[in-house]
Amino acid sequence: MGKQANPPVCEVECVHADKVDALRPVVGGLNGVGETVANLADDTRFKVLYALSQSELCVCDVAAVVGATTAAASYHLRLLYRTGLVDYRRDGRLVYYRLSEDRMRPVLEAIKSYVLTAQVP
Repeated sequence: MGKQANPPVCEVECVHADKVDALRPVVGGLNGVGETVANLADDTRFKVLYALSQSELCVCDVAAVVGATTAAASYHLRLLYRTGLVDYRRDGRLVYYRLSEDRMRPVLEAIKSYVLTAQVP
């Protein structure tokens, strides 16, 4: 059986002040999170991030892993760098990328695990 086209809504207005008061400070501090989440929502950028969570890679390696051109990989890496998700280092003529923070590893792993095991009704 499929889901309803429109999920149900409350028939009366009732604000649970205790829950709202507890959540408002945390939720209010989430401004700007959309840009990071948007990067995770793009398939190619997620693949790049996941690959970098496993190993530091040069731009050419990233392109090969995600099946993109070097120019496309550079574009995605530039966006990820601008949002602070990746960092890089130069080694002669090569540029190596890595996650800027190890704290992203479990997030990426959890998303990968969820997507690979999720059952769509």
